[in-house]
Formats: sequence, structure tokens, C-alpha cells
Amino acid sequence: AANQRQFHAAGGAGYVLLADQLLAVDKVNPQSAARLAVPLGRWRRFDATRGSLMRAQLVRILAAPGVSKDVLEMASRSLA
Repeated sequence: AANQRQFHAAGGAGYVLLADQLLAVDKVNPQSAARLAVPLGRWRRFDATRGSLMRAQLVRILAAPGVSKDVLEMASRSLA
């Protein structure tokens, strides 16, 4: 998420990439994966289009099989 222009591209590819990487890291290091969810948790700060794309990735993370409790907690808290 260091490249804000690409991360927040209108199509949402940056959010999908982050969620994909988060799910991959979660299998090895759940605590680091939970920290990767922080940028997606800021979805309310963005316009409706980007916010809904970010929120959709959080929902996708929650629905993924075998997600760690660390990631579940962070994603759930972000959606609350």
C-alpha cells in the first residue's frame, strides 16, 4: 500500500492483490497477515466506489476457508 496511486486505482486491482497476499501470508504468519488488513479497514474514508471495493475484499477474506483468528478478528473489526 506504499504506492497510493496504484493501490487505490479505480478498478480495485490493488485491493485484490493485497487480499490475495494477505491470505497467502496468513498461512505462514497470521500476525503479519492481520496487520496487512489495516489499509482495507480504512474503507469508510474513501469514495463510495473505492470503499465498496475495499469492503468487498474484507468480506472475501472473512469467507476464505482456514483463515486465522488474528485475521478474522482484524477483518471483522474493520467491518463493524
